[in-house]
Amino acid sequence: MVNLGDVFPNFTAESTIGTLDFHSFLGDKWGILFSHPADYTPVCTTELGKVAKLAPEFTKRNFKMLAISCDNVNDHLGWIKDIQAYNCLSGDFPFPIVADEKRELAIKLGMLDPDEKDSAGMPLTARAVFIIGPDKKLKLSILYPATTGRNFDEVLRVIDSLQLTAEKKVATPADWQAGGNCMVLPTIPSAEAKQLFPDHKVHEVPSGKQYLRTTPCPK
Repeated sequence: MVNLGDVFPNFTAESTIGTLDFHSFLGDKWGILFSHPADYTPVCTTELGKVAKLAPEFTKRNFKMLAISCDNVNDHLGWIKDIQAYNCLSGDFPFPIVADEKRELAIKLGMLDPDEKDSAGMPLTARAVFIIGPDKKLKLSILYPATTGRNFDEVLRVIDSLQLTAEKKVATPADWQAGGNCMVLPTIPSAEAKQLFPDHKVHEVPSGKQYLRTTPCPK
């Protein structure tokens, strides 16, 4: 497993756009890498369609998108036609799909689901989401079981938080949405907080500790 803050392992693999070097593919952008148990499977078909529809949102956030599935490139290309038909999509598919027939990437990145197996008794690839920063370090990972589809609106919400907190000295509270109030980091002294966030509010609590400080979302 890759830990938060680690440089995400580079790899070279075949994909629907040809041979792909992951780090070169990302360049200086953020990246999202998400895995799928297999081609021509129902939940994956809905997920890839959803991400395709959200492609402009990822692009707006300076992201490159990449999917992985444990089948070959020819299967991927045929499956894309089904994805587009089911999800009412047209035109070029907005991101590549990597072939991982031997499950080498799934094993290397800790993406196998031991409780879900295919017809040959092999563990299915779990539904992993990895967010990688421009520095190639892992910023977030989420691992869903093979039977549960992902919520990519939530992934975008998390991305907004990651990009904000990478630049500003704030954290985001539960259920935060872009533009909403943020929390002043507890490591920031009161005097500095007044300078950085002149409109912030200190919330009184029974403990008397002044650690709950909210501020309008920094621009």
